[in-house]
Amino acid sequence: MVNARTYPLWRDLAMSEDLPKEALKTVIDALCAPATNRNGFDVQADRWREEALKAALPALLARTRAKRLRRQLLMHADEKTLAALAADGTVTTADLPAILRHRRVWPGLISALAQHPGQVETAIGLLPRLPGHEVEHVVRDWDTDRYTRTKDTPPAPPIPQELFDAVLEACLTPLAAYLLHPEPEEGWEAVSAFSKDWSMELGCHDGWAMLARCPQRWALLTEHPALGAAVQHLLLDQAETHALQDARLHAADPNGEEPSTGPVPALNEDLLLACLPALCLPELADLPNPQVASRRTLHHIANRVHNNPRLAGLAAGQLHAAADALVTRGQLLGVSDKQEDDHRFDGRILRLSEDLALLSANPDHLAGACAHLARLDQPAIVSPTPSRTLVRVLDNHDPDRDRPARLLERHSEHRRVQALAGLAANPHTPRTAVADVLNGLHPAELAWIIEKAGGPDWFLAAAAAIPVPEDQDDDVVRLLDDDELDQHPDPAAVLQSWLDSPAASEILSRSEIYRAVVRSRHHALEHLRQIPADEVLARHEPDITLKILLDHCGRSTGRWEALAAAMTFDYDADKITFGQLLDSLDPAQAIAAAATG
Repeated sequence: MVNARTYPLWRDLAMSEDLPKEALKTVIDALCAPATNRNGFDVQADRWREEALKAALPALLARTRAKRLRRQLLMHADEKTLAALAADGTVTTADLPAILRHRRVWPGLISALAQHPGQVETAIGLLPRLPGHEVEHVVRDWDTDRYTRTKDTPPAPPIPQELFDAVLEACLTPLAAYLLHPEPEEGWEAVSAFSKDWSMELGCHDGWAMLARCPQRWALLTEHPALGAAVQHLLLDQAETHALQDARLHAADPNGEEPSTGPVPALNEDLLLACLPALCLPELADLPNPQVASRRTLHHIANRVHNNPRLAGLAAGQLHAAADALVTRGQLLGVSDKQEDDHRFDGRILRLSEDLALLSANPDHLAGACAHLARLDQPAIVSPTPSRTLVRVLDNHDPDRDRPARLLERHSEHRRVQALAGLAANPHTPRTAVADVLNGLHPAELAWIIEKAGGPDWFLAAAAAIPVPEDQDDDVVRLLDDDELDQHPDPAAVLQSWLDSPAASEILSRSEIYRAVVRSRHHALEHLRQIPADEVLARHEPDITLKILLDHCGRSTGRWEALAAAMTFDYDADKITFGQLLDSLDPAQAIAAAATG
C-alpha cells in the first residue's frame, strides 16, 4: 500500500531522467494501483494518484517499451490525453490494441494518429468504427489549438489529402445510399408527422460541411459516379443559403472590409447546369403516399428555385414538366373540405399556391390554385387596445401601425393575398381566376395589395377598383380602452360585440379580445362567463377571478370542495367556459346542464 503523501515523490521519480529502467515497473505499479487505506478504497488519495499519474504519463510512455507496462499506462489515460500523446508521436498505431481494448474509437484519436505520415492509412481504417455523426469531426477538430493558439504555438500540419477524401466520401455515402433506395424504413408510419418527411433525409449536414471545405472540387464531384447525385442535391439545397449567411455575417462584422459589389453567387452557371439532373428530385418520384410525397417534392423544388433564382430561366421546361407531373400524380388540386381539427389545412393551401405560382405554366393548375385561395377563411383582423408603452416606443417609428394592411401582417394573415400576388405575376395564370379571388377578399387584404404587393399593373388596378368600406367600417375589430368606452352610450354592448365577432374564434386573435374584455372596468359577469375558463383563471387579472369565486362559493363547503376538485382536471384541455366552470360547482345546476346537454 503506497502512502498517499508520497504520490508527488513517485511523480517526480517517474519524470526524472536519471530513473533507471529497472525501476520503471515499480514506479508504474505504484502510480496505477488504486489508492487504499486501512478502511479500503481512499477516494481523496486516489484523486492525488490520478493527478500524479497524468503529469508523469508522457515521460513514462516515452521511456516504456514493454507492451504490458504500456497497456497498463494507456488504460489509465483519458481521451484528451491519449489524443495529445498520439499527436506528438508518443502514442502510435502500435498502441491501438491496448487503447481499443477499453475504449471505442473517437475522432480525436484518428486525427492525432493521422498527423504522422506513416499512420494515415491505419487512421483511415478506423473511420468505419466511428458513429456516423462523428466522422466529420475528424476534420473539424483537426486543429485542436485553433481557439487557444498563441504566437508560440506551432501551426497544425495540413490535413492529409487521402484522409480528407476518405472523410468526405464517408459523409456523402449515407445520402448517396438513400437516393438509391429512398423507401421509408420499417416503423416509418409510427414516426411523428413532422419527422415523417423524406426531405429531412436530404439535409446531410456532415456531407455539406465537408463539401463547403472544398469548393474548388465541386465541378468534379458533381460527376462522381457514386457520389455525384448526392453532391448535386446538397449544392442546390445548401450552397446559396450558406453563402448568403456568410455574407450577412461579414457585413455585420465591424472589423470587416466593405464589399465592393454584392454577394457573388456560390454556384456559377456551369455548376447550376451540372446540378440539373438532381433539380426535380427524380429519385423520389415513386415514393408511397403520393399526395404527401408530391406536395413535399413540389415545395422542395420551389425552395431550390428561391435559393437559386437563375434556375427559373435555365431549367424552365424541366420545372414546368415536374410541376405538372407532381400535381397530377398527387392529385394536389383535388383538396377536400377543411376538417375541424385540421389546423394545417390553410398552410398547405398557401404553400401549394406559392409553389405553383413559381413553378407551373399550366393555366388549369394555376386557376385551381386561385380557386383554393378563394375557399380559405377570411382573416380575423383585430386592432389592439391602445398601450401607453407601445405608443411611447413605436409612435414615431410607425405612426400608421393601425392601418388595416399593417394589422393584417401582425399574425401573417397577409399570406393569402401574398400568394395571390405571386399567381397574378405568373403570365400563365388566367386573369379571370385572379379576379374571382379579388372579389371575395377582406377589405384589409385589398388594402395590403395596394400598399404592399407590387405585381403587374392589371392586378393592382383590379384590386383598387373594388369598393372598400370607410375606415371605421372596414371589418376590423377595433378594441378600445376604457377612456374611449366611456364615451360610448352602451359600453357593455361594445364588449359583447367583440365576443360575438368571428375574430374571437381565431386562435391568433382571440386572446387579445379576451384580455381586453377581462381588463375593462365595463365588463359584467355575463361577459366573463362566455370566455374560456383558462383565459379567466390563469392568464388575466387574478383579483377579478378571486372576487367572483369568493362571491359564488360563499360559505358553501360543497362549492369550495367542488372548486378544488375542478382544479385537479384539465379544464383548459376541455375548453369549457368560465360560466360552465361556475355552474359545475353547483350540483343541481350541473345535473340540469348534463340533462339538457
